[in-house]
Amino acid sequence: MGNMLKDKVTIITGAGRGLGHEEALAMAKEGCNLVINDLGAAFDGSGQETKIADEVVVEVQKLGVKAVANYDSVTDFNKAKAMIDQAISEFGKLDILVNNAGILRDRMLFNMTEAEFDDVIGVHLKGTFNMTRHAAAYFREQVKANESLGNFGRVINTASDAGLTGNLGQTNYGAAKAGIASFTMNAAAELKKYATVNCIVPLARTRLTTDATPQMIDIMSKLDETGLDVFNPANVAPMVVFLASDNARKINGEVFRVVGDRVMLFQGWHTVNQIKNDHKPFTPQLLADRIRELMKGAPKRENLYALLGDMVKM
Repeated sequence: MGNMLKDKVTIITGAGRGLGHEEALAMAKEGCNLVINDLGAAFDGSGQETKIADEVVVEVQKLGVKAVANYDSVTDFNKAKAMIDQAISEFGKLDILVNNAGILRDRMLFNMTEAEFDDVIGVHLKGTFNMTRHAAAYFREQVKANESLGNFGRVINTASDAGLTGNLGQTNYGAAKAGIASFTMNAAAELKKYATVNCIVPLARTRLTTDATPQMIDIMSKLDETGLDVFNPANVAPMVVFLASDNARKINGEVFRVVGDRVMLFQGWHTVNQIKNDHKPFTPQLLADRIRELMKGAPKRENLYALLGDMVKM
C-alpha cells in the first residue's frame, strides 16, 4: 500500500468495469476513499445492475479504504449534484473527481439516429459538465473559506483518439471526446485557483474497444515483443493516480495519451502554417491558386491504427 492519496476522497464515474475499475483499485492502493459510481449498464447504456458498483466497493474495501456505491446516471444534472453531496456526507469532503463514465452507439453518420447522437453526447460531454460543474462549485467554496488550501481539487477527464485523431463510425463519440478535451482546457483556466483539471486519452482493452467493436479484440489482446500486455487498462491507472495527487499541483489543462509503457503529451489545435496576401483580403481564385502552398507545410495527422500497429509491431 502507498500513501500518495492517503485520506483523500474521490468520485469515479463508470467505475464498475474496465478503466474505472482499474482506477479505483489503483487509487485505493494509495489510501484513497472512494465513491464508486456505476449505472451497471451495457456498453450502449442500456439496462441497469446495481451489483456492478457494489462488487467494486467490496473489492476496494478489502484494500483497507472506505468506499460507497452510487448507481445514478451522470446525465442528470441534479443527480450529479447529489453524488457530490454523497461524498461530502459520507467522508466529510471531496478532493478528486474522475470523469470516466461512457457509452457507445457507433453508426456511420448517414445512418445515425438523433437518439444515438444525443445519448452519447449526454453521457460523455454533458456528464463531464454535470459532475465537474458541481465539484467546481464545492472546490471554490472551500478555497474561499480557507485560502491556505490552494488549488487542492483535482479533476481528471477522459477523452479518446476518436475525438483527437478521428475514427470511422464515431462522429457522436468523437465529437463528445473532442469536446471533453476542449472543456478540460477551458475549465482548467477558470478553476486554477481552486483545482487542476487535466485529461487522459487512454488506449486500453475495455468494453468500448472490444464488446462494441469485436474486430478490435485481436489487436487489443496482443503483447509487445517483451511480453507486455500493452492494452491492459491497468497500465493507464497510475497516470490517473499521479494527476490526482498533490505532486500534480502544477499540472493543469493538459491532455495525455496513455498506453502500455508510454505517456504522450497532446497539444491541441494550433497554427502549423500560414499564407499572407500583402495586407489585402484573399479572393476565392487567389486561395485556389495558393492553397497547396498552405497545405504543403502541414505535418501529417496522427493515425490511430498506425499507432496501434507500432505498439505491438503488427
